[in-house]
Amino acid sequence: MKRTWRWFGPKDSVSIDAMLQAGVQGVVSALHHVPTGTVWSCEEISRRKKEIATRPSGEPSGLEWEIVESLPVSEDIKRQTGAWRDHIAAWEQSLHNLHAAGIRVICYNFMPVLDWTRTDLAYRLPGGATCMRFDLSVFATFDIHILGRAGASDDYAPQVVAAANRHFTEMTDADIQALVRNIVFGLPGAAENFSLEDLRYHLAAYDGLGEDGLRANLIDFLTEVAPLAQQLDMRLCCHPDDPPTPLLGLPRIMSTQSDYTRILDEVDLMSNGVTLCSGSLGARPDNDLPAMMDHLGDRVHFLHLRNVKREGPGPRCSFHEAAHLEGDTDMVALIAAVLRQEAKRRAQGREDMSIPFRPDHGQDILDDLERNAQPGYPSIGRLKGLAELRGIIAALSHPDLGTAL
Repeated sequence: MKRTWRWFGPKDSVSIDAMLQAGVQGVVSALHHVPTGTVWSCEEISRRKKEIATRPSGEPSGLEWEIVESLPVSEDIKRQTGAWRDHIAAWEQSLHNLHAAGIRVICYNFMPVLDWTRTDLAYRLPGGATCMRFDLSVFATFDIHILGRAGASDDYAPQVVAAANRHFTEMTDADIQALVRNIVFGLPGAAENFSLEDLRYHLAAYDGLGEDGLRANLIDFLTEVAPLAQQLDMRLCCHPDDPPTPLLGLPRIMSTQSDYTRILDEVDLMSNGVTLCSGSLGARPDNDLPAMMDHLGDRVHFLHLRNVKREGPGPRCSFHEAAHLEGDTDMVALIAAVLRQEAKRRAQGREDMSIPFRPDHGQDILDDLERNAQPGYPSIGRLKGLAELRGIIAALSHPDLGTAL
């Protein structure tokens, strides 16, 4: 399992030196400043590679840009509207340019409008650490009372609607503004300038599409780009929905094992693969992560290892980001399944026998609490998670364990 670390570029408060000290072996990054639907130029890709390869002192870092997360798929592509064909052509040209730079693994998602959703970006835990949290009743408050989406109350259980009503009566204007900022933070680059009217516009653009329509559009997209990726020996890996349940009346199509199996079978190429995110998928109790790894493993090209603690029953509930070994996913069993898959790949002589992973998200602890890093991406919290994951890998890989795998 290859240790990687997400880096948001020169503005990231976590430095290249910090990554080296954390013991990572490769970097996950993206060109967040390039507008969605346009080509990632060779010049911009080379600039990011150089930034990763150079320490603040000017010395070589020894690190390389290993994985793209994410090469964004435009809303036009997801809906097949507007300039969607031009956007696919730009996506394909970006693949060519990334291939020329030696980058082979491309993570992307097909979530409509919001890439991820939380109601609190700094939820305080009893021990003083903070983490991201999704509170279903607070989200319902936003949906029903602040956004005012038509028919929103019909999408929630009566007790959730009642809790949302009570919560709204207690909110100040400052509370409302903070909640709106937290929710739109899931739109890359939108936290400072995305309005409720903008969100309403994007939601309206999906009226009538539904799950079947969105799934058909994903299959059409992959039918176009996956053969090119196969030709270039590149691996595309779709990130699951986060949370893995319907939101704001939008369709969600990558939330369960059956969702993934359907897409992998429809476009049956090794280049069409999975980003197995144990946090996103683990927010549903009906997702068995070790079993998913066993079932989908030969097409898992990238791993996000994090944990969440569910706060209620059923697939649609509140949850918060737990420490990596303290949530509802059995991380030891999941890593054992990953190591079994790697053993199969070694026996098959696969080039990708070592599956890259990153410690996804982390709680803000110790000095993180004063550093104001990207939500979910503190230095010490992720370092703690990476250390815990490395300990599991080392233990399960030890020859004295014999038949443990």
